[in-house]
Formats: sequence, C-alpha cells, structure tokens
Amino acid sequence: MLEKIREIFNNEASAIENIPITNNFENAIGIIHKHVHGKNGKLITSGMGKAGQIAHNIATTFSSTGTPAVFLHPSEAQHGDLGIFQENDVLLAISNSGKTREIIELIDLKNNLYPQIPVIVITGNENSPLALKANCFISTGAPEEVCPLGLTPTTSTTVMTVIGDAMVVLMMGKIGFNARDYANRHHGGYLGIKSREISGNDNR
Repeated sequence: MLEKIREIFNNEASAIENIPITNNFENAIGIIHKHVHGKNGKLITSGMGKAGQIAHNIATTFSSTGTPAVFLHPSEAQHGDLGIFQENDVLLAISNSGKTREIIELIDLKNNLYPQIPVIVITGNENSPLALKANCFISTGAPEEVCPLGLTPTTSTTVMTVIGDAMVVLMMGKIGFNARDYANRHHGGYLGIKSREISGNDNR
C-alpha cells in the first residue's frame, strides 16, 4: 500500500513537472488583465464535471486575490445564466478532452451575445475543437490519469489546479496585490486575522 501511494504521488508530481511552459501563460494573463483591470470586466470560468469544480476553485481564488471572477455552469448558462456575460468580460473554459459538448455550446452561445469576448482554454488536446475556438490555450501536457481504469479525472485535475494557481500568482504580481489588499477581502477566519497582522490593518 505504501509503495502504491508513493507511485501515485510520483506520477502526479511528474505530470506537474511536464506541464508545457509557453508564452501562452503570459498571453492569458495579458488578456485577463486588459479586460478585468483595464476595462472593468470580469473573469468567467466554466467547465463540466470535475473540470467544472476546478474552474470554480480558480474563480474563487482569483476573486480573493484582486481579480473579480465568477463560475458559470455551462448547462445552467442555457437556462438563463448566460446573462452574466458583459461586453468586457473574459471566458476561461476548462476541458481535458477539449471536446466537452456543453463548453463548445457555451462558447457558441456567448458569441451570439458578445462575440468580442476573448476565450482562454485549458485543455490536454491542442488540436481539439475548444483549442481551435480559443484566443489563447494553455496545455496540460495531456498526462495519463493515475486512475487504474485511465478514466477518472485525477492527474488531469491536479494539473489543471496547478495551472490555475500559476495564473493567479502571476496576476497577483502583475497588479501588485499585497497583504493589505488581501485583508480587505478576507474579514473572517484565520486568513483574515493573519492578513491583517501582516498588513498592520487591525480593522475588523
């Protein structure tokens, strides 16, 4: 059992190390910065299933670090939630296969409203329909899942999470986000207390 655990950890660590590092990271951050911080838009993230959970996490992490973001469920978008889009927004879509029907439909529906909204895609398939629809795509490196069936999103979602973390940290640096900014967005909990201590902001 211990050896199996070590093997799983090693495989996931290797997948992270093999994420392609390209200029697309810088391009994606530039697009988000221009629209959110330059044009007062927001980042909208989306994905289905496990990828959707990662997209939700990315949105909340961006929001808590100074870049307004929301998660949009692609199926709910077809029942009215598409109205969350505004002209200066950015869409970040996540799909391991790059073929997720609901995400492809979401982009098409978005184009009916605001075709000028740029699309950033995180995917494991650079030749997929989603990658071809994107203004910018970031590759996961298409790692093999540690799931013994090779089916359950495991390694792929780990890599997606790390890519999201990298994007958040890059944006924090670009906008000069500091502990005082953090404290202003975290009133409660341990992180709220810690950020106020670091920043010297004792307002509660």
